[in-house]
Amino acid sequence: MTEPIGPDGSDIRVEGGGGLTSLSTAAARNLASTTKSVPQMQNITSRWLLRLLPWVQVSAGTYRVNRRLTYVLGDGRVSFTNVGAEVRVIPAELGEIPVLRGYGDAAVLEALAERFEQHEYQSGEVIAEAGHEVDRLLLIAHGKVNRIGSGKYGEENVLGVLADGDHLGDQALQEEPGTWDFTVRAATACTVLALPADSFRTVLERSDSLRDHLDSARPADAAATNRYGEAEISLASGHSGEPVLAGTYVDYELSPREYELSVAQTVLRVHTRVADLYNQPMNQVEQQLRLTVEALRERQEHELINNRDFGLLHNADLKQRIHTRTGPPTPDDLDELLSRRRGSRYFFAHPRAIAAFGRQCNARGLYPGSAEVNGQSVPAWRGVPILPCNKIPISDQGTSSIIVMRTGEEEQGVIGLNQTGLPDEYEPGLSVRFMGIDDQAVIKYLVSTYFSAAVLVPDALGVLENVEVFTS
Repeated sequence: MTEPIGPDGSDIRVEGGGGLTSLSTAAARNLASTTKSVPQMQNITSRWLLRLLPWVQVSAGTYRVNRRLTYVLGDGRVSFTNVGAEVRVIPAELGEIPVLRGYGDAAVLEALAERFEQHEYQSGEVIAEAGHEVDRLLLIAHGKVNRIGSGKYGEENVLGVLADGDHLGDQALQEEPGTWDFTVRAATACTVLALPADSFRTVLERSDSLRDHLDSARPADAAATNRYGEAEISLASGHSGEPVLAGTYVDYELSPREYELSVAQTVLRVHTRVADLYNQPMNQVEQQLRLTVEALRERQEHELINNRDFGLLHNADLKQRIHTRTGPPTPDDLDELLSRRRGSRYFFAHPRAIAAFGRQCNARGLYPGSAEVNGQSVPAWRGVPILPCNKIPISDQGTSSIIVMRTGEEEQGVIGLNQTGLPDEYEPGLSVRFMGIDDQAVIKYLVSTYFSAAVLVPDALGVLENVEVFTS
């Protein structure tokens, strides 16, 4: 005897035998329409950076940052190459040493590079001691070192942290090197290249061009500058009587930096059959466009952080890049970041870096405050909001960076650059232009956004580098 079969393939049972007495929901769905969501996408983030940067209209497509004349003192970082465990400084990179800035004799630089001696230090070992003669130039090839000074009552103070590419002991290349003002101690295992003063003088005696360069670069001949390296403005104060006042003027950079708007683009393709037949209950073209714009905005924020030309991680001044004292981001590290600028408005960090900072606060029994940003409560340190940004990369070694910035033209801060009023503008600074229908009946739209970012003065942006975010 066969059993009755329902329209959904299930058995029909009669009352008393456990069967259904009415139409099943599975069968009823064949006659009903469903309630649908719009298409969802996982990589949509809060994009705090795009929302909070003050955007400046760049009608000409280029933004020029005019600054006071600044004298470059050669405070850059040195690069190295290695073969196995043997590390060697790249000769041309020696031009980052202040007294060698602008010197271009490749043969002499090669001779200097060959005279560097490689040393390995373990954590806690002294590399140079305060009060001793500065008898060598030190290049930090790998690892971290602390500059240690003495406090008023004899206690040790960490004056600063140096890491990969930093250098110290430049005085060893001068006629009167003097003594170390601080002790240099390895904070981690370090590889250090040292150029003894005697080796430098040997090369100096053989090179007329190097002697001429050092003579022309003597500090006594340098123009007067303030502590930021800007041309000094002569002023007088506290005088009495009728002294002759110094004349002065404010000098400007002759070749100021210009930021051209960058572009992020894509071509959205939608088949006419889809647009014609499957356009209810929601507009297919509109939904395709919405998700494309979201992806484009995500790429825009990524470029503002990582682009090598204008991205914030690459445009921070070298003096505004600091290293963590121990590895993980601590309250001390964030305080150091804040101390280097006025009016800090926002921290930006990868969510894992924020979690790592929270762990350090927990270990110290501290509870970070909170701040309200656009109606939303976010963590804060010293009243400065700490905002998540997953575009800040995490390296394979588990390190990341934390950015702090002052924003706005009026505050000489960081600003975003864009251009509004574009043809076929869909959102401010973003256009959607119809490109026609091809021979395969595909509709094409060009989706474009133009943008960049500018740092108006160096101390508007700071970066805490090599932040350990993985727990051991």
